[in-house]
Amino acid sequence: MMGPSHALSGASVWLAGSWALDHFAGYAQSPLAVAVGTTVCAGGALFPDLDLSGKVTRNQGGATVARTFGVFSLFVAEVVEKVSLGVYTATKLSKDPRRNNGHRTFTHTLPFAGLVGWGTTTLAATYGKWAVVAIVFLMAGLALRGLFDRWAERAGWLIVTLASGVIAWFTAANLPGDRGYPMLGFAAGVGCVVHLFGDMITKNGVPILWPIPIGRRMWRMVGVPNRMAVKVGGRGETLGLRLLFTTVAVLAVLGMFAPRVLSDLDLEKWAGG
Repeated sequence: MMGPSHALSGASVWLAGSWALDHFAGYAQSPLAVAVGTTVCAGGALFPDLDLSGKVTRNQGGATVARTFGVFSLFVAEVVEKVSLGVYTATKLSKDPRRNNGHRTFTHTLPFAGLVGWGTTTLAATYGKWAVVAIVFLMAGLALRGLFDRWAERAGWLIVTLASGVIAWFTAANLPGDRGYPMLGFAAGVGCVVHLFGDMITKNGVPILWPIPIGRRMWRMVGVPNRMAVKVGGRGETLGLRLLFTTVAVLAVLGMFAPRVLSDLDLEKWAGG
């Protein structure tokens, strides 16, 4: 899927999950906590595409996520792509094809998603509030770049960076500093997993079973049959899936913070109320 669809899917999954925890388990969160978790999950849903680099010196090309912070994120994407290719080359078996780039390899695996989640949780638990602020700054930039792609393209990476800084500053001013925020790691990891499932419904699939060998292949791409696959950038994605994700997100927000609206719309029964 394209970057905006990935980011929107991450946001909708986190909002739906937050509503489910509130509705069925009584785990209520403040609007700020939900907003921060949604931002991190939306950003995390773009994170795996850091393995698609572009032209660093020209500030061109690359995936949506790679262009978030201009040449800085493009350089990081270049490094991640080479590392991913190195992991692929070091672990491939005899039937795995030779590759000259690392896109849809290591960062598109469950171990990578687990590593992102664990790393995020460890940073937040070890360094507290200021690590949370740095994480929010990074993920807010990715989320803005994905959710508001056309605006971000017009505004440029500097404005996106400044907007991310404002969001991080607001977070620093309003979140208590005596917690480790383990949910942030969970949100980042969930975002990565959502990305994998999004790519699995496209034609090329992802190596989600790695590092489990299948026959003489370690990097077998797994996805839906081609006749059922979503065309990247097609109407099924840009209209159908994005409308679905947006609807889920809006209903989840209403269910958590404005349940009367659902009741007035006669949607409370549909939402499980």
